[in-house]
Amino acid sequence: MDKKSSRNKTMVLTEEDKQLLEKNILKEDLEFSVKNITNKIILGDTLTIIPKLPKEFIDLLIIDPPYNLSKNYNGNKFQERSEQDYLEYLDTWFSQLIPCLKSESSIYVCCDWKSSQAIYTIMSKYLIIQNRITWQREKGRGANQNWKNGMEDIWFATLSKKYYFNIDAVKIKRKVIAPYKKDGVPKDWEDTKDGKFRLTFPSNFWDDISIPYWSMPENTEHPTQKPEKLIAKLILASSKEGDFVFDPFLGSGTTAVVAKKLNRLYAGIEQNIEYCLLGEKRLKKTEIDNSIQGYTGVFWERNTKPVK
Repeated sequence: MDKKSSRNKTMVLTEEDKQLLEKNILKEDLEFSVKNITNKIILGDTLTIIPKLPKEFIDLLIIDPPYNLSKNYNGNKFQERSEQDYLEYLDTWFSQLIPCLKSESSIYVCCDWKSSQAIYTIMSKYLIIQNRITWQREKGRGANQNWKNGMEDIWFATLSKKYYFNIDAVKIKRKVIAPYKKDGVPKDWEDTKDGKFRLTFPSNFWDDISIPYWSMPENTEHPTQKPEKLIAKLILASSKEGDFVFDPFLGSGTTAVVAKKLNRLYAGIEQNIEYCLLGEKRLKKTEIDNSIQGYTGVFWERNTKPVK
């Protein structure tokens, strides 16, 4: 095996990790009371586990489901899946999550351009659609006969018209190009030793978040890992400290990790034991380094560094 570069921070599992961390994982044959699932990663099939979950415990639901519209994964075999098949698959588990939501809960669902319409169709059956966020993820080599797919959508919805949203937690700090003063005092901006800045309202287009890559400590070998900063924006905007954040397709644990760092309760389901263990290792690391540089207050304009 090739030796990893000293600058490569990608988290990997050791045999010792596997032995130490597996005991922390909740297995699908156990009881799923709110007490038992709080701050736990659940190993098992999402479709099997969702019906066993308690009612009305979720404040914030974050979902990053399988996007693939054209393939149906059946063991090691691939079968063609129609759009109608995909809609039925989504509805099978999405409808069963609705009773798990509190009355003022918020929901975010990630998708790509192919699955976005299907996601919207199912969500709009049960929820009030509030917005569609599009974020630019600069990754991949592109194609010679098509435009490079560098965007993903995140649908934002609520169960009712009454919901929590903290815009101040996610305002963006931008450099003031033409500072305006009234009576000699800065108007809507701040003069600091680092420059002149204004806190602005974020839009539904996000181009300030990088996909995890090999030199970032949060990176794992999960193929569709979401950035911690992306999930942090959702959690900061749509939940309070102590709220319960749930992710039924947890992957390598990003939602749980960020929720823990931001003092929220969490739980998630993942069917791959290796990814469950990676999530546990990341959670364990937060006990040593419980910080999210760059997004525990306002968000910077580019990644985690203040604008100069």
